[in-house]
Order: sequence, then C-alpha cells, then structure tokens
Amino acid sequence: MSLCVAAAGSVLALAVTGFELSWTHSVTRGLWWERWEVTEDGLRPVEARIEGSGAGMEVPEGARLSDGVWRYTPTLPPQREVFLAASGATGGGWTLCAAGRCLELGAEAGPPARLWQAEDCGG
Repeated sequence: MSLCVAAAGSVLALAVTGFELSWTHSVTRGLWWERWEVTEDGLRPVEARIEGSGAGMEVPEGARLSDGVWRYTPTLPPQREVFLAASGATGGGWTLCAAGRCLELGAEAGPPARLWQAEDCGG
C-alpha cells in the first residue's frame, strides 16, 4: 500500500504507513500540524496541533492547551482522498513529510494537490 501524491502534473508513490502535514495559517501566521495514517480504508487523521485559531479555522472542541500549543484528536473518519488547495496567495504551501522526506505542495497557484492510498498510484 502506498501514499499517492498528485501535484504539479506528476504522481509520486510513497510506501509509508503514515505522514505529517503542516502549513502556516495565511492570516494569523500560526503553525497547523496533522499526523495521518495510511490505512486500507483510506487516509485517517490521528493527531493535530495548532498554535492558535485563525479566520475560518477555530480551535476544535475538546482541544487542550499544552506549552502554548492546542492539541487534539481529529474525529474525521478515513478519507478516500484529500485535496490541498494551491492558491499561491498564502505565502507558502503545505509541507508533507513521510519516511524522513519532506515535500512542499501548493506554494504556487494551480490545481490542488491530491492525496490518496492505493496499491498502484496510477489511478
């Protein structure tokens, strides 16, 4: 099973069981971080941290503040695919890290990056 990443006209297959996704909020400039698992049912968020709330992204109910960072467990079920917007207007993109390798996605305006799990990333 692989994490499939489609961005900038190409598809990358990563043989991993999990990954981290982080980004900086475009208005508050606070860091948002999520840890995801790659499962047979799809991509499942299992842990999240945020430095603070921002426009349209409030601290979730049940989050706890520890060392200046809000921590929580997302309640989202496994996702068949995840799309990461690429407006080019936020001053940065998404950072996806897996197996000691990090990729920047969506820093330039264009189609969204797409993440999914599959045996073969051709689809």
